Amino acid sequence: MEPEPNIWAHPGLRAAAAVEDWPALLKTWRTLTRTNQSKLGSLVGLSQPDVSAIENRRRTVTSVEVRQRIIDGLGIPVELLGAATAEMPLPSLVLPEMVASPATDRLRRVGEARMRLDVESLEALEGLLATHRRTEDTLGSRVMNGVVLAQFKAVAGLYDQARGPLADRLVKLLAEYAQFLAWMAQDQDNAPAALGWFDRSYDWALEAGHGDMAATTMSMKAHLAWSNGNGRRCVRLGEAAASTTGASEATRAMAIQMTGRGYALEGVAPGAYRALDEAQQLITDARDAPPWLYFYGESWFSAQRGMAEVHLKNWASAIDHLVTGLVGFDPAYRRDRAWYGACLAHAYAGAGEAEAALDTALAAVTDASEIGRPHAWGELHTVAALLLRRGAHEGRALVDALAELD
Repeated sequence: MEPEPNIWAHPGLRAAAAVEDWPALLKTWRTLTRTNQSKLGSLVGLSQPDVSAIENRRRTVTSVEVRQRIIDGLGIPVELLGAATAEMPLPSLVLPEMVASPATDRLRRVGEARMRLDVESLEALEGLLATHRRTEDTLGSRVMNGVVLAQFKAVAGLYDQARGPLADRLVKLLAEYAQFLAWMAQDQDNAPAALGWFDRSYDWALEAGHGDMAATTMSMKAHLAWSNGNGRRCVRLGEAAASTTGASEATRAMAIQMTGRGYALEGVAPGAYRALDEAQQLITDARDAPPWLYFYGESWFSAQRGMAEVHLKNWASAIDHLVTGLVGFDPAYRRDRAWYGACLAHAYAGAGEAEAALDTALAAVTDASEIGRPHAWGELHTVAALLLRRGAHEGRALVDALAELD
């Protein structure tokens, strides 16, 4: 008989334990062990409603007693908990083989304030950030935010010893960290924090002469405007990003498609299609995407175009673009798959295809609940409301499915 796998080697559990994100930890533990809330509650001395309230962030674990019951009941290794992070090379996910041994030693020296700032050390830090960008696609911003913020503070502490070209490279890295932190704040619908981090990122990008990051930051501000329903601001910021000196073709494509989405949000179809056609040509030909746009390609662009078609209520075209985009998404992109899946459900509902809307929404509901709040989760509620307004019984079924996880 094969030994039971060590679930505490799972990066999701390790990340949640490192920042003591109890909702994420309980949900991930139940998923991996195929355990229901009642069984988990019996292990940690909580009722099923209490477990549900913690998992869905209606109750916060503040009691030392409850915290310890969870640790003891689930057998959480103490070295994984937040209080033990001093042993990590930097606050991180401690992913197996995340970085090579020499890089691990360099990162440990950052945490101990003993690092000598050199090219190899900066490469190790850049590799760590790149890994965590991809990990956030799977685990979500709630889990990753505290980890990345702690890393940022450690990296910022190296600034005083930076000189010459190393200073520019370090400031460039700080700009990338700030951009990532801004994105995660935006993902959690914290616009003030997002704007603050975007401003820091933009300033550092200019200081480092890093036009591509400056353009990216401006483009993501356009995305924030779009998220808040401000199409005009989205258009203006997208145009500003696309015209930034030093922007790569891939970054310009992202900015121009943001302009198109802004026009679509305003109901200006000619402007939307003109911008989207230009962006599509750029992304088809682009060969110079910066590392933080690792996800950006034709599949992602197709999904973005599908969102614009949803705004314009061109349901058939929206369905075609969203289906094409989702087919090309890596399964690890859980947050994006939840969001675009919810958009596809919206398109099906708009087209009057209630059964397809429900099936698509139900396929996305778990990821939307676990790592897609508030955006994908809110979009699924929009789908349910649209189905109910149209008298489709599938609307009630979706409401019930969402209520189980609310």
